[in-house]
Amino acid sequence: MKKRILAAMTAAVLVFSMAGCSGGSSDAGEDSGGTTEENAAAEEEETEIQVFIAASLNTVMEELAEIYNEDHPNVKITYNPDSSGTLLTQIQEGYECDIFFSAAQKQMDDLEADGLMVEGTRADVVNNQVVVVTLKDSGTKVTGLENLGDAESIALAGGSVPVGRYTRQALISLGILPETDDPASITTEEISEALGGVEISEQDNVSKVLSAVVEGSCEVGTTYYSDTYGYEEDLQILQTVSYDLTGNVIYPIARVINEEADDAQTAAAEDFLAFILSDEAKEIFESYYFDTDV
Repeated sequence: MKKRILAAMTAAVLVFSMAGCSGGSSDAGEDSGGTTEENAAAEEEETEIQVFIAASLNTVMEELAEIYNEDHPNVKITYNPDSSGTLLTQIQEGYECDIFFSAAQKQMDDLEADGLMVEGTRADVVNNQVVVVTLKDSGTKVTGLENLGDAESIALAGGSVPVGRYTRQALISLGILPETDDPASITTEEISEALGGVEISEQDNVSKVLSAVVEGSCEVGTTYYSDTYGYEEDLQILQTVSYDLTGNVIYPIARVINEEADDAQTAAAEDFLAFILSDEAKEIFESYYFDTDV
């Protein structure tokens, strides 16, 4: 990604501001108007940060960016939403990134192991839950994972996609798939065979799984509970898969080492990360069906 040129405050502006204050500190404070926070936002240097987010975070993060920009209008937040596996690969390949917000611990573990994470910035933000969904009035015989093979067609994320890995782990826990050290390695063809030959449409991120069900191209699919936000009139949740089957669905976040970033960009990334971890942000996450008790 191309590095953006940041606008800087000139020395002439600074000198002019100082000259304007010569009438006395108390008068200057009264004439300036606005709160300290408003003045700080007005003086904040224009910059842009690159935030890589799991696809299932796209909607909630758009709202969080809007709220953040109310106090920080000069910080442009550019999101790159995709599967956590794809995003990790892009970071490893040298794509410019300031913050990585993953839908699973594995990708964050790999980022840290590769020495690409800013030390001390990793934090768990939310928990989610896998759900089996279908269109309302679809007439499906499926009631959950245990009889998933009764579907005419299934939308399923690939193994490198966290929701695909969690689904595979749940099927292993139920004894439908064989035990393995790496659930992500189980192919779509192997799952289809284990389910009696059912047609499976493999998708490369969770949003595409959701779309396949909403558009009616697949009878059922496995997605996250948070992804059903906004689709309550369209979708029926057939099963909310327990953590006993999938394990926790924790979303970690961390800053990424970005050697192209200057001081303004780095400061903005630090501040935006702090905002994502704030109590204010927790309330927004909860309104989008995420669990912040992590």
